Amino acid sequence: MDHIDKQKLQAAFALFQAQDVYLHSEATSFVFVRNFKVRLEEAMIAGDGPYRAALRFDQAGWIRAEGLTHYELAADGKLLLAGYDERGRMNVALQLGKEPFPE
Repeated sequence: MDHIDKQKLQAAFALFQAQDVYLHSEATSFVFVRNFKVRLEEAMIAGDGPYRAALRFDQAGWIRAEGLTHYELAADGKLLLAGYDERGRMNVALQLGKEPFPE
């Protein structure tokens, strides 16, 4: 994974906008969602690092993830975002795919 470059990440978000996508998100032991199928209407990245991402779905809901540090547009087309602490431990993940994530 690469450190977040806001312009490159915003361009990667554009590949998923106005489409049905599958969402995976987790934050340490607090939240875990997998394979929510939603229509992504808007996505944005903000902050100076660590970053926060906000995704708007179907004009009816939002998800926001904070503490993001890295991203990757994977070879299989999935957009992977993660936030790591100073010890290299992942604290948050946010992933988008056009196909369901494996169970």
